[in-house]
Amino acid sequence: MPQPIRKLDQRSDGVDDDHLSLRDFQRIADLIGEEVGIKLPPAKRLMVEGRLRKRVRALGLRGLDAYSVHLFQRDGLAAELPHLIDAVTTNKTDFFREPEHFDLLEHRLVPALLDLRRGERQPLLKIWSAASSTGAEAYTLAMVLADLAAQRHDFRFAILGTDISNTVLRQGVRAVYPTELVAPVPPAKQQRYLMHARRPGTRPEVRIVPELRRLVRFAHLNLMDAAYPFDRDVDVIFLRNVLIYFEKADQERVIRRLIDHLRPGGYLILGHSESMIGTAVAMRQIAPSVFQKT
Repeated sequence: MPQPIRKLDQRSDGVDDDHLSLRDFQRIADLIGEEVGIKLPPAKRLMVEGRLRKRVRALGLRGLDAYSVHLFQRDGLAAELPHLIDAVTTNKTDFFREPEHFDLLEHRLVPALLDLRRGERQPLLKIWSAASSTGAEAYTLAMVLADLAAQRHDFRFAILGTDISNTVLRQGVRAVYPTELVAPVPPAKQQRYLMHARRPGTRPEVRIVPELRRLVRFAHLNLMDAAYPFDRDVDVIFLRNVLIYFEKADQERVIRRLIDHLRPGGYLILGHSESMIGTAVAMRQIAPSVFQKT
């Protein structure tokens, strides 16, 4: 009995024969490297294909070959580039990720910063989450600093979260998260800073309280830009687990630009897997992956 012929547009989500050619993958990898500094080695090809299939469906295209034509031959790149960047960038984030950094901030860094500014009344500490993703790091910082400010009564703080992805920035502004994502938040902080829906849906969610949301703002930033349009008297910058995706030369350029935004005595905090990256610049290392501007 003859088998039915499958039409070209009747693809399943995981169809095996829908792949990027090596040439098209390399063109996309080169583009992402130039635009945002992220390396996409050949080992990432299947991951990229899987993520781009969602864009193929969203655009109503027949497959990844048609998507490549749309990008590079039919002038679709300008409109599609933000979506392409969103699709291939990794937005791994957790509340209280690498918690020792927040302990260090609370018990050592903030007291040292306030000591440097002891002549000021209620100094404003500026903290920057430079790859904020959906905002978990920024709101973790806000929780830690809000508790500390309530204990000390001698400083104010403001937090900036930046990211290349507009999609995750919108989630940060909305500040709504699945309940399982906030599991690392200590119970006392959950009670103070999280709101639960009166009628939880099939997937329970929480929202950051408005008092904390007002202290955090989000903005778009490509770390590969030649200059960053933000204050140059920042006290602490977090840039964790991002530089590992960059080429060495780009790593150093990004770090140098960030250092220019720190006040003297300010701190740059990298991810634990990036601790050696920071040693390439003239800063004093005070703890693993934590550096101070002299």
